[in-house]
Amino acid sequence: MQGTHPLDPETGGIVPPVHPSTTFARDAHYDLRGRTSYARDHNPTYEGVEDLLAHLEGGERALLFASGMASAAAVVQSLRPGDHVIALKVMYWGLRNWLIQFCADWGLELTLVDGDPDSLRAAIRPGQTKLVWIESPCNPLWQVVDIAAAAEIAHAAGARLAVDSTAATPVLTQPIALGADLVMHSATKYLNGHSDVVAGALVTARADDFWARTERNRKDLGAVLGSFEAWLLQRGLRTLFLRVRRSSETALKLAVHLAGHPRVSEVLYPGLPGHPGHAIAQRQMQGGFGGMLSIRVTGGFEAAQQVATGCRRFLPATSLGGVESLIEHRAAIEGPDSPIPPDLLRISVGIEHPDDLLLDLDRALESPA
Repeated sequence: MQGTHPLDPETGGIVPPVHPSTTFARDAHYDLRGRTSYARDHNPTYEGVEDLLAHLEGGERALLFASGMASAAAVVQSLRPGDHVIALKVMYWGLRNWLIQFCADWGLELTLVDGDPDSLRAAIRPGQTKLVWIESPCNPLWQVVDIAAAAEIAHAAGARLAVDSTAATPVLTQPIALGADLVMHSATKYLNGHSDVVAGALVTARADDFWARTERNRKDLGAVLGSFEAWLLQRGLRTLFLRVRRSSETALKLAVHLAGHPRVSEVLYPGLPGHPGHAIAQRQMQGGFGGMLSIRVTGGFEAAQQVATGCRRFLPATSLGGVESLIEHRAAIEGPDSPIPPDLLRISVGIEHPDDLLLDLDRALESPA
C-alpha cells in the first residue's frame, strides 16, 4: 500500500490533497495546464485512488463512481439491445432487481442462474451471451463461485466475466488473476471501511473498446464521485489490509462458535469445513474467508428479528464492511418476493474485540425478547 502512495509533489505532504475545483483554467495559448478541464470528465483526486485499485486488483485501469450501483449500471449500459446477460439468482438484491427491470426496458435478455459451473454452462448462448455477472462470496448466503471456471465458460462463448468482489476485497481475492475481465466493488463497504462514503469502483483487465464505452457512460450520465468523497475513500484504503484481516479472523471465530449454538440451525460461512464452497474458497481466497457470515435462527421470522434488535454491540442496520459490526434481518428488508430464508440474519463483523461480539450474540440468542 505504501509503495503506491506518492508524496504531494508541491508540499511533500504524506496525505494526498483534495482538489474540489469543478473546472480548470487554461494557459495563455488556451491549452490545458494539466489533463483536466472539467470534473465530470476527470478529477485529479481520483488519480491516486484509481491507480491504487488497479494495482491491488492487477488490472490495467480503474474508475471511481458515485455508488456501487452506478458502477454496475455503467457496465450493463455498455451492452447492446439483443445481448444476453447471465447473473446469479442470489446476489446483492438491489442489483438483481434493477437488472430484471432494466434488461426488460433496454431490450437485453437476462437469465438468472445458480453459480455452479453446470448452471452457468447451461445458460450460455454462444454468440449472444455478452456478459456473465457473478458475485463471490454471494450476498447474503455466502455461496462461493468458482471464478476461474466461470471465466473459462464465459470466454469460450465470447462473453465477458464481471465479478462483484465487494465482500472478498483485493485483500483476499484477485478475480483478474483468475480470469475475470472486470471487477466491481461497492466501495461504500470494505474499501472505504468507515460507513461515511457512498462510492463504487470498476477495475478492468484491459482498456479495450468496451471499457471505453463504460468510461464514457460515467461521464455522459454524470455518475461521478465528489472530490471529498474520493479523498475519504483513499484515506480508508490505507487501512484496508488491517481491517479486512481483523474482520476475517473474528468472523471465523464467530462462525465456529455459532455452529454449535442450540438456537442457530445453520451458519453460512465459507471458512467452515462443512460449507459446500469451502474447497473453492481455500483455492481462491488467500489469507482469510472474509468478514461476512449469516446465521439462521430457530423460530422463524419473528425470532430472527428479535435477535437482531436484541444485540447491543451489533448494530441493527443495513450495509457492511465498516469498522463497526452490523446485523440485519434480510427478509424484512427485501420484502415478500425475497429468495432469502425468513430466519436469516446477515452479520458484518467489524474490528471490535471478538469476545465482546461473542458475548453480545450469545445474550441476544439466549434472550431474544
